[in-house]
Amino acid sequence: MGFRSLRVINEDIVAPGEGFDPHPHDNMEIITVILEGELKHQDSMGNGSVIRPGDLQRMSAGTGVTHSEFNASSQIPVHLLQIWIIPSQEGIKPSYEQKHLAFKDRRDRLLPVAIPADEGLRQGRSRDSAIVLHQDACIYASVLSPAAELVHSCEKPRYYWLQVVSGKLRVNGVEVSAGDAAYTPVAHPARREIALTAVEESQFLLFELA
Repeated sequence: MGFRSLRVINEDIVAPGEGFDPHPHDNMEIITVILEGELKHQDSMGNGSVIRPGDLQRMSAGTGVTHSEFNASSQIPVHLLQIWIIPSQEGIKPSYEQKHLAFKDRRDRLLPVAIPADEGLRQGRSRDSAIVLHQDACIYASVLSPAAELVHSCEKPRYYWLQVVSGKLRVNGVEVSAGDAAYTPVAHPARREIALTAVEESQFLLFELA
């Protein structure tokens, strides 16, 4: 039934021309990450867009929203992750946000791609570089080159969830591959580190959760 405020990570492959007819959501932060292909989005807030690799979409369902999602191509599948995060407050006004994040900016670093607005401002992170979540949670994206290493720590206790998109890497010495996840069952105390080493080129998302 989820991990902390992280409720769902769906990995979907949608056939050409297929998709999901209009359906409702409420009181959920819904984040869509396109891995391959293109996804056409429409919603009851009046938003319509095509989401491509490198794009990050956030839809805050709040008091209620209806949306549809279809493969924008008649020839190739679309491969995506759809992430649900429980908001810190129910009944907020629905909203929508979409940003493009260049893959070169993720190379061998942890790029903050989703942040809580207040924490982002305190730490001096640009709102232009990440979508904003209505929850005390951060999402980082990375593409690690073979043998590259990263060490990450947080100033306050946090639970970590790492989702491997492609490749193979070691998380604090434990090897994980595409489709695997690794998580911390207890909150890391302040300044506790998480060490990442790429066995081969690897793409992943790292969640920091309260």
